[in-house]
Amino acid sequence: MDLDLSGKVAVVTGGSKGIGLAVTNSLLDEGARVVVGSRTRSQEMEALSGELTHVPVDLTDAEAPGRLIGEAVNQYGAVDILVNNAGGRPPGMVLPHFGFLSLSDQEWQSVVDFNLMSAVRACRAAIPAMVQRGGGAIVNISSGHGKQPSGINVHYGAAKAAMINLTKALSEEFGPQGIRVNGVCPGPVVTPWWTEEGGAADVLAERMGAAKTDVLTKLAPEMMQLATGRLVDPQEVADVVLLLASPRSASTIGAEVVVDAGWLKGC
Repeated sequence: MDLDLSGKVAVVTGGSKGIGLAVTNSLLDEGARVVVGSRTRSQEMEALSGELTHVPVDLTDAEAPGRLIGEAVNQYGAVDILVNNAGGRPPGMVLPHFGFLSLSDQEWQSVVDFNLMSAVRACRAAIPAMVQRGGGAIVNISSGHGKQPSGINVHYGAAKAAMINLTKALSEEFGPQGIRVNGVCPGPVVTPWWTEEGGAADVLAERMGAAKTDVLTKLAPEMMQLATGRLVDPQEVADVVLLLASPRSASTIGAEVVVDAGWLKGC
């Protein structure tokens, strides 16, 4: 299927690894011109082919999303697609976190800035350019935790629930101006959130007295009752993001698509 994305200008936050990297690669494969905002340019991103620009930004900085969008407009004259993917574990923070009472104001603020406010600021910068362009598509990456409250990572879940609300509010306000805003709620995905040193797999392995590989391949899928018996592949999320970003989804507005391997049974 031709997704009609060739020549489109796409901005991807957090596009140097994980889901963002898969989205970036897929957009490039479709012929889009992609501007990635992240702190560093990963080796995996270096290996991609296509019209790719990296803007080194810390998206927890209040000015960074605006600079990122500004770079895209300055270089290409427009923004057609915005994928707000940046999120997860802020630098220096250990997740998963168990329990509510031990979370400080600073931990709450760090998680909210990274997982919600970076998207708010990017949308605020991109929407005027999209209105001037005559339309566009925004895809916000939330999380299954935004739909399923939990005492684990409660600050992260609250921020992602707010992201879902933001997506629906923006779709209502700007849909009539040709801007489609939709969201994706991934379940557990095999990304650095899980796999990197000190990531979720290491934390759970220590807590459960198990090997990291067993957590990734067996224990986590069993604990979350994943219907597929495995964690989600980043490309499976990227495929949904691209469809939502495509003009092929012209009547899909304000949707939240779950890609969770069957984790959320009742949402």
